[in-house]
Amino acid sequence: MHLLDLAIFVIYMLVMLGVGFFFLKKNKDTDDYYVGGRKMGPWHVGLSVVATDVGGGFSIGLGGLGFTMGIAGSWMLFTGLIGAWLAAVLLIPKVSRLSKAHNFLTFPQIFGHFYNGHVALLAGIISAIGYLGFTSSQILAGAKLASASFIDLDLNTALIIMGVIAIVYTVMGGIKAVIYTDTIQWIILMTGLIFIGIPLGYIAIGGYDAIAATLPADFLSLQNISWQTFINWGITIIPIWFVGMTLYQRIYACRGAKEARKAWFIAGLFEWPIMAMMGVLLGLFARVGAEQGMFQELGFGATNTVDAEMGLPLLLRSVLPVGLMGLMMSAYFSAIMSTADSCLMAASGNLLTDVFGKWLHLNKSDKSILRTSQMLTLVVGIAALVLATFMQNVLELMLYSYAFMVSGLFIPVIGALFFKNTSSLAAFLAMLTGGTVTLSLILFSTDLPFGLDANIYGITASLGMFLVVNEIRKRQKLKLANL
Repeated sequence: MHLLDLAIFVIYMLVMLGVGFFFLKKNKDTDDYYVGGRKMGPWHVGLSVVATDVGGGFSIGLGGLGFTMGIAGSWMLFTGLIGAWLAAVLLIPKVSRLSKAHNFLTFPQIFGHFYNGHVALLAGIISAIGYLGFTSSQILAGAKLASASFIDLDLNTALIIMGVIAIVYTVMGGIKAVIYTDTIQWIILMTGLIFIGIPLGYIAIGGYDAIAATLPADFLSLQNISWQTFINWGITIIPIWFVGMTLYQRIYACRGAKEARKAWFIAGLFEWPIMAMMGVLLGLFARVGAEQGMFQELGFGATNTVDAEMGLPLLLRSVLPVGLMGLMMSAYFSAIMSTADSCLMAASGNLLTDVFGKWLHLNKSDKSILRTSQMLTLVVGIAALVLATFMQNVLELMLYSYAFMVSGLFIPVIGALFFKNTSSLAAFLAMLTGGTVTLSLILFSTDLPFGLDANIYGITASLGMFLVVNEIRKRQKLKLANL
């Protein structure tokens, strides 16, 4: 990277850290830190939602899909649009009303309200572990981008650098810093992709004729996807809109249900088709570049020697001129940090409020609790960095984290919000069953029936357990009432 690009990158990072430091001074208590005083507007929240959900991890992951399967990879984020709009219609009116009435800070507090403290505790543990994995995926995404952008920077060193930056930024900032910087970062990223990355990449590889001559025809077809893949993406990503701690924090941060629903509609449209198509197109361009030998001077020869998720940053490094390279890399790093800080805050919020709340809140001032939350954020960040060193695929790590949370939490939250007289024991056992089944299948099984994702079987097992136990408890109550 040229010295000018490096200078732009460093200045950009310092500005983002400065915003975090500014809002650090503004945070008075945990209500400010986690939900922004509950006064945020729809556009800021909407852009923050899509920045957090898509972020740099999915940006790098989408590039990898475009590299391996072409534009059909965009269907992954179509499931994000479905999830966002379903949540806007079905979830937000109920959750927004509850949050205003009870001053909720976290997602598992929903379980404490409808079930009991034991269910909320388990939900907090599951959510914290899931967001730990998701944070690791963001750090890994940043490391891959950094190692592809800076000469002689290996992946492990890049992991440490990205991890330290993300952790420091997150510990300093609160939800206001996250949301406002997300807005800035996302506008810069979108502008960079639309007006810089895609046009220059398209020209550099030789345009449509070169694409058609280099790649198989199915790379340009939206039908280049199996029904199993689409279902696997859908069953993993759609439910996260109903169980994601980062999303609940933003519902709580909005002034009301109307603003939150508007924010979710905005986020859905930015996910698909806007960001989805741009991400896979750049990945497709990178595949053409790799086939043409564009990356040979960077040490990558044949296409099969290029990590699919490294293709996009390698393309940008090859085609962007001095100055623009620094801006684009800064934008991607910022997008990664936007997701990482949100996930770290989610995990620390779970630990502070839902897991250790009874002990951490005893006889402490608001300032003291705020400092405790920042220390928990630091601990979680370090753990996420360690985990990232053991995983080398960004998209795989993100989807594992998604699957773990969805399979354990989806059925109980649907039961809580949309059905009456549900059993706390049924919810507790459904969480354990869903999470255990999914993780067991992921870790110990290679070939699942019909080629479907382990998460489908985990959710099915969770649903079965929930219905059976709930029915048993109802009959027991009926017998007691008749005695």
